[in-house]
Amino acid sequence: MSIEPSGIEAQIEAWRAYLQKRAALAGNDVEELEDHLRGQIGTLRTAGLEDDEAFLVAVKRVGALDDVSREFAREHSDRLWKQLVVPSRAADAWLSREFLVVIGLAIAAAVSVKLPELFGIHLLEENLAYPRNASLFVLPWLTGYFLWKRGASLALAAALVPAFAAAALFANVYPFEAEAHTEVLTILHLPIALWLVVGVAYAGGRWRDHALRMDFVRFTGELAIYYALIAFGGGVLTGITVGMFEAIGLNPEDPVLGWLLPCGAAGAILVASWLVEAKQSVVENMAPVLTRLFTPLFVATLLTFLVAMLWTGERIERDVLIVFDLLLVVVMGLLLYSISARESEAPPDLFDWMSIALLATALVVDVVALASIAGRITDFGFTPNRIAALGENVLLLAHLAGSAVLYLKFVRGSTTFERVERWQTRYLPLYPVWAALVVVLFPPLFGFE
Repeated sequence: MSIEPSGIEAQIEAWRAYLQKRAALAGNDVEELEDHLRGQIGTLRTAGLEDDEAFLVAVKRVGALDDVSREFAREHSDRLWKQLVVPSRAADAWLSREFLVVIGLAIAAAVSVKLPELFGIHLLEENLAYPRNASLFVLPWLTGYFLWKRGASLALAAALVPAFAAAALFANVYPFEAEAHTEVLTILHLPIALWLVVGVAYAGGRWRDHALRMDFVRFTGELAIYYALIAFGGGVLTGITVGMFEAIGLNPEDPVLGWLLPCGAAGAILVASWLVEAKQSVVENMAPVLTRLFTPLFVATLLTFLVAMLWTGERIERDVLIVFDLLLVVVMGLLLYSISARESEAPPDLFDWMSIALLATALVVDVVALASIAGRITDFGFTPNRIAALGENVLLLAHLAGSAVLYLKFVRGSTTFERVERWQTRYLPLYPVWAALVVVLFPPLFGFE
């Protein structure tokens, strides 16, 4: 029995769109499942059910969408890696156009890396001009990609340009002293500050939309995965290339270090971003596996580190504090990625308790780090590094504590997981704001030392 055009068509269209995002389902698979669904709906309508009721029952009979996708993935696992880079026929025209845009932007980023040499600044020289400007070689082009992809207005693009202009100004006009700590802080914090600008472009200007901000968190994690894969492959290729040239008596060190690595690293960020956008469903299949694998490992690592520190009774020195902060940043990133990859409607499970354990352990580490930073300030006075570290650890402490409280309420059933998500998206902008303050205020406050 055919189904007349009605409100049910919109429901079927949404169902089909969801299925088409699943990596293991090809176009013919979706059509076959849709035919089956329509047949079920027709049978149920004949039996007297209303359209909405018929649709819900038919979907239930066909099977839960994730279960259907999972079953197809098991039967057609060979498709997953093929679809990582091979577009479907329906998307050929769109992807080829977008791919050309991305390749053009990637080339522009690679060329940007070499532009300072026109002003006598060389990459292999011992100065920090290149690291200070590293984010400015790539992030404006990445922002442009998202503005183009989202069809953003010229007004939005014009509003974001001053942020990059100001970043270039503060990175290059300040008279930093030789080996200045504030210069190193600028190198570390400028990309964090500018990542917020990329996020605004990613959201098409609708940065207040909670769902879009969480999508940007998810994008950031997936970009890290793709970029790591590209970097690994590029490292292997570079090693083979160097070995081949050395085998015939040529030294490829300058071309590799001066051109191949920096230009390739810049362009790869654009390519990785396109892969996330074009093949998001592939990473969605990997994300739950990665988070469930590494969360317990990080819990064990942090606990072992704390026990070892207490056992030895050693005072926490500067190098240990740096390790602490790096661990906390990685843990926070892992938690954010796991939260963004989790289904909001799913009930609490063992993994949620594991996430709470990770939060609790990270909180203890952060308190220990804060106590050590406060002790060093009391003993040796204020320095830009200590104040920057203090601010960042205070931000992390509040973030971790709020996340732990809300997560605990969720597993106890007194709040929804959406509140846990909203806490992340509302809090995250504080990090780039603090980073911007470090870049702008710290150099003059500490005499550019």
